Amino acid sequence: MTKVGLSTGRGLVAMELTAEQQAEITEAREQAAITRRATVPELESILLQPLPVLDHGFVRVIDYMGDDAAIVQAARVSYGRGTRRVQDDAGLIRYLMRHRHSTPFEMCEIKYHIKLPIFVARQWIRHRTANVNEYSGRYSILDKEYYLPEPGHLAAQAKTNRQGRDEVLSAADAARVLAILRDDAERCYADYETLLNEDRDGNRLDPDRPGLARELARMNLTLNTYTQWYWKIDLHNLLHFLSLRADPHAQYEIRAYAAVMLETVQRWLPITAEAFSDYRLGAALLSARALAVVRRLLAGEQPTPADSGLSAREWRELMAVLGHDG
Repeated sequence: MTKVGLSTGRGLVAMELTAEQQAEITEAREQAAITRRATVPELESILLQPLPVLDHGFVRVIDYMGDDAAIVQAARVSYGRGTRRVQDDAGLIRYLMRHRHSTPFEMCEIKYHIKLPIFVARQWIRHRTANVNEYSGRYSILDKEYYLPEPGHLAAQAKTNRQGRDEVLSAADAARVLAILRDDAERCYADYETLLNEDRDGNRLDPDRPGLARELARMNLTLNTYTQWYWKIDLHNLLHFLSLRADPHAQYEIRAYAAVMLETVQRWLPITAEAFSDYRLGAALLSARALAVVRRLLAGEQPTPADSGLSAREWRELMAVLGHDG
């Protein structure tokens, strides 16, 4: 395993790649093909390159289909780009996004190669609208790589949210947690190799005893062990994934992947990405009752939680959205 320094918008990040992975990436990026399909230079420039996430993870764009014009073309059901101006296309894409006309966005697809901790993958796989092929621990020996959070991302359990974090741990508590996580991962991986009776290169450790089947030995690994998969999805469902996982309320680790993937979408489909940012990521959905409260506020009234028809939580969320101290 070799550490490679990658210069990204987030600075120089060290990431571990196998020699085989490096050779495969280099060979693939040296190849070129003449095509009549739409290509996007900004996305082509990072095609196949690993974009670092967390400590050992990455996201790679492997392939894609379509561009902003393909969405417009599908919406108009025409055969060519025509003579429409770019601002006309942008207006149509924004209209489609604003009114949730999703079918034209399904015409674009993208395929990623993602390396991620197992516990993130198990959360991620709940999005059942993609085609997924994961690295097989039944067939291959998993790499000795595990996720250790930065101290600033180690926090106590939230008091009001069963699936959230609260205050960041003190330096001493964070060091203790990291030591436990590291020791457990190291010990479990050592036991994994003992159960297999093989090292990571497939060499037999003790010729006088059999190794446990790989499909059984893997159960001993910790959930912060890294896995990999290929993940192919259409744009409509990708944007739905990003609307949930790039949200500030999402768990930090999966949000880190969503942030990098959002950057790839911005390269790939800049007009769509801008509309998505305006109408999804930066927008708020109001219920009929919440909208009624907003109208009352605009009319100069002073609605209260008691007469709003909203629950206490809905009221707090609405006031937060409006930046109101009510």
